[in-house]
Amino acid sequence: MRRTVFDDDHEAFRSVLRDFIAAEVAPVHQEWETAGRVPREFYRKLGELGIFGFGVPEEFGGAGETGFKFNAVISEECARAGVTFGGAGAHMALPATFVKYTTEEQKKRWLPAFVTGELMTAIAITEPGAGSDVAGIRTAAVLSEDGTHYVLNGVKSFVSGGAQADLVLVACRTSGEGQDDRRGGMSLLAVEARAEGVAITAEPVTLGLRSSDIVEMTFTDVRVPVTDVVGGLGNAFTCLADIFPQERLGIAVGAYAHAAAAVRFATEYVRERTVFGKPVAAFQNTKFVLADCKAEVDALQAVADRALEAFDAGELSADEAASAKLYCGDTAARVIDKCLQLHGGYGFMMEYPIARLYADNRASRIFGGTSEIMRSIVAKSMGL
Repeated sequence: MRRTVFDDDHEAFRSVLRDFIAAEVAPVHQEWETAGRVPREFYRKLGELGIFGFGVPEEFGGAGETGFKFNAVISEECARAGVTFGGAGAHMALPATFVKYTTEEQKKRWLPAFVTGELMTAIAITEPGAGSDVAGIRTAAVLSEDGTHYVLNGVKSFVSGGAQADLVLVACRTSGEGQDDRRGGMSLLAVEARAEGVAITAEPVTLGLRSSDIVEMTFTDVRVPVTDVVGGLGNAFTCLADIFPQERLGIAVGAYAHAAAAVRFATEYVRERTVFGKPVAAFQNTKFVLADCKAEVDALQAVADRALEAFDAGELSADEAASAKLYCGDTAARVIDKCLQLHGGYGFMMEYPIARLYADNRASRIFGGTSEIMRSIVAKSMGL
């Protein structure tokens, strides 16, 4: 079936990006995974390529493009090559927040460097005791007596891109919970990552996304100027609710891209690998398994493309994004598992891209809200 979601500009960008990945990423990606992060100068290269400009107005150096389709091209091309851009993924998810919820002064201060990769950003929401239940966060910021700054204290887990970020959006409590609203009193503070009192207290070794620079951050009596509140005092949940549909769309698109890449890798492998004197591709089981996988990837593509079109039209609701993430995450996992099985023992080796896809894609059912939370959102939208 003819795919209509992308136009000539997207395909031209795809061609440039594919060459960039082949030259700048694929040859060194294993080194990045071993190091747990990409080199800091790589972010500057992404900035030069224009990747950080999507969603940022031209007056601040951006591309002025507000849709998500260029981001989808990035996901597809990274999956096709079996690589990631490390902690840049978190940075690329934040333009809408920085554009919509910052003041003019903040835009002028942050966005130009955001676009070039000189200022890398991350977002810190999850805590050791508060994951999908965002309203359960306990990190708190208290206004100073002279009213010039907040004093921030708390711990944040799973901060993607955290170790190399320059500015971190921290969700915290700036006042107590409302009696009838656990989400009340939450604010977003833009915290300088190298400010006194900010520390990286753990760098866990993750199952997948090994170069994504995922860390635990501790904030101890960190002074944050009142001019660095993002989105208005007490308005964090509104800002975050705006982020979630795009984040979940991105995860859904990424899961589809992983599944499509897995089928490609498996198809290439079974044509080359011989068993009992003939290619693995010659066995009926192989053909049937890959046919099933191809059919599921076609369905994944339809869901992802429909969600992309809805998002760019400003029509993707929170429950639709949750549904797309749920379906794409679960279905992609099934497809990738079958494709890994066709690799036999080599599918268990991390130097093979199918193994990295398997590990990386596992996060799609956890990050951005677990599959169980997605089911709750979809069920609620059904009146259940």
